[in-house]
This record gives sequence, C-alpha cells and structure tokens, in this order.
Amino acid sequence: MAKRAIREYDAKRLLAQYLPDYLTGFAYSGQVALMTEDTNWKQLVVDHPWLETERLVVKPDQLFGKRGKHGLLGLNLELVDVQDWVRERMDVTTTVGRTTDKLTTFLIEPFVPHDQKDELFVAIRTERDGDTIYFSLQGGINIEENWDSVVQIQVPILAKIDDIDVAGQLPDFPGKDQVARFIVALYKFFVDLGFVYLEINPFALVGDEIVPLDFVARVDDTAAFEAGRKWGELPFPPAFGTHMTPAEEYIHSLDEKTGASLKLTILNPQGRVWPMVAGGGASVIYADTVADLGFAKELGCYGEYSGNPNTDETREYARTILDLMTREPDPQGRPKFLLIGGGIANFTDVAKTFTGIVQALREYKLKLQQNHVKIYVRRGGPNYQEGLAMMRRLGKELDIPIEVYGPETHMTRIVSMALAE
Repeated sequence: MAKRAIREYDAKRLLAQYLPDYLTGFAYSGQVALMTEDTNWKQLVVDHPWLETERLVVKPDQLFGKRGKHGLLGLNLELVDVQDWVRERMDVTTTVGRTTDKLTTFLIEPFVPHDQKDELFVAIRTERDGDTIYFSLQGGINIEENWDSVVQIQVPILAKIDDIDVAGQLPDFPGKDQVARFIVALYKFFVDLGFVYLEINPFALVGDEIVPLDFVARVDDTAAFEAGRKWGELPFPPAFGTHMTPAEEYIHSLDEKTGASLKLTILNPQGRVWPMVAGGGASVIYADTVADLGFAKELGCYGEYSGNPNTDETREYARTILDLMTREPDPQGRPKFLLIGGGIANFTDVAKTFTGIVQALREYKLKLQQNHVKIYVRRGGPNYQEGLAMMRRLGKELDIPIEVYGPETHMTRIVSMALAE
C-alpha cells in the first residue's frame, strides 16, 4: 500500500459527489475552485459563477496544514479581494515550519459563517489491525492541545460499520444523532474510495447542514483498480517543499502519454539496491522486504511499471533506473543489486517488457560492470518462459551475473538472495 496525499480540492470534490450515496439529505455543494499560475481568472468565473455572488475563502492547497496559524487564510472576501490576495502570494517563497517553497496553487470556496465554538473534528485512519475513527467537540487549529477530548472508535478488520454503535460512543451534544449518521456514511465513503487517512478539521453544523471546512486526505494508490472509476482524474501532487528530479519528471511525462503505469521516486541516489518491479502492489512488497532485511537506507528508488507497457516504454523506464544506479560506483567497492521482480502477471506480456529491459541492459553493459552490478530476476505471466530465457542468455552475453527465477520461486526470494551476499 502506497499512501498518496491528495489536494483538499479533490477531497471535497469527491465528498460532494459520493457521500450522498451513503447519507440521505447530505447537502454539501462541493463548490470549490482551484487557482494555479496558469489559471485564467475570467475562465475560472465562467466555470464557477458562484465566485461573483458568494463571500469567499482562499488558502493554499499544497499538502500542508496550519494555514491559519501561518497567516495563509483569506476569509470573508469578495472576488476582487481574493484576486489581490492570490496575486500577492502567487510564486512567493514561503516558509511553513521547517519547509520553504513557493506558493503556486490555491483553493477558493464559499465562506460559511459559523460560531468557532461549534467547530468539530473527525478523522479516520487505516491501521494494521483495523480502522480508527477519531472525533472531538473541540475541533479547529488547537486540536493537538485538546487531544484528551478526542473519542476513538475502533472498527476491526472485516467488521461492518453498521454493526458498531457509533452514536453510543460519542459525547452528548446538540446534533449528536445527525453527526453520528454523518460519521457512519463518511466511513463507508472512506472504505469504498480507497482512503487510508481522512481528516475533516474542522467541520461545522450550520442549521441542518454539515459543512466540511478543512480537509486532509490520503488514498491507497494500489486501490486504483477498484476506486479509480470514482476518483476520475486524481492527481498526486508533490508535497510542499519537494520537487521532481529530471529523472522523475521524465518518467512522469512517459506515464502521462501511455495507458500503462510508469512510476518512479528516487529515495537514495547512492543506494545499492535498485528495484525494477512490475505492479503497484508488488512494488510495495519488494520495498517492504528490503526494509525488513535492514537495507532501507540502501534502497535507491521506489516505483513500478505495469498495465502492459510496450517495449519502448519499458526500455525507457529501465534506462532511467540504470542511469541513476550507475552514475558512480559504491565508494567502498561493494556490489549493487538490480532486482527485476514482480508477481505473476495477468495480461502484461513478460517477453515484450523484458525485450525493452534487455535493450537497456545491453546499452549499459560497461557501466554495469564498473559498478559491480548483480542482477536478480523473478517473474511469471504471459510468455514468461521466453522472457526468462532471454535474461539467461543476456548474462552470458554481457558477462554480468544474472540469476533468473520463475513463478516456482517466491516473489521476494530474490531480495534475500541478493542481500545475503
């Protein structure tokens, strides 16, 4: 499971669209607009006419919190004031906590008058033994200082939220039953859309309506095959203060042009363990196994190629990883390890993807030798026998140690084989 943060804009968009499936009468409109460096104000108003009729709230939407405490919250403004507010801050270098970056993306939404004392807090987190729901009557920017007010409701693995007495575990307050129904519906929304963390702090009861004011969310990106249809176009922006390297940007550009999935995050450019893994779930398992064996700090990258990429796409993906891992030998002369792994594919043509990987390996023959790279391969799926035979022949051709295994070998066995050296 890879936890991927999403923008508040997308979290609120999804909430407005899908929570009514679980909660009758949920009236949140989901009126949200996203402003970036490339946004045209006139077109934004055409797309969101309410911008000219509502009092507004504006704030950065770049995956960091405590915006009010950092003076990054514009409240109860007219559109012209919002425009001035954004212009003063757009592309301005700003420090939040220990992180410094430029502000480039802003969320605009209607201002909701409410009493600050009525602000509530709810969060849901996926944990090893189940999910935990958190609730407090003292929501808002000081929730950490008031953590002793937080009620925790456990939802064990395989338990159904409808069988849990949520209302009975909440403190008494006006609107308790309404909030309990909201929490139950929110949990169903959380599960069905593949969230792993969700926090609405605060939300408010305004008359008969529940209004989410600030929203933080992370999804499990390996749940895309189940929830992707509901997500729609759901971007995973980099966190505030982080930026893609040229290699990451290149793979991202390839990913945007293909129906396959190509992902790459560089963890340690000097690392000695470089996984080239087919499949999002498998990529997580390989990374976890490397960490469990005590080599987390040696992990060079995290990523995946999946969805049946063609030979050219796979070659470019492999070339990128090979370039990164062979830029400089290990200072102590130790070998590096390339783990070409994956599960048993359903429809990805192993021979086709391995053809691309073989082309890249041939190109990097000299650098692989100079870096003392040892290659371990484990794969199964359509045409896997042809793909594995290709890899076995390549080891002799390049005079590089390549150990090759098929589906008869446990998926992550090659990790312990490599790291036992």
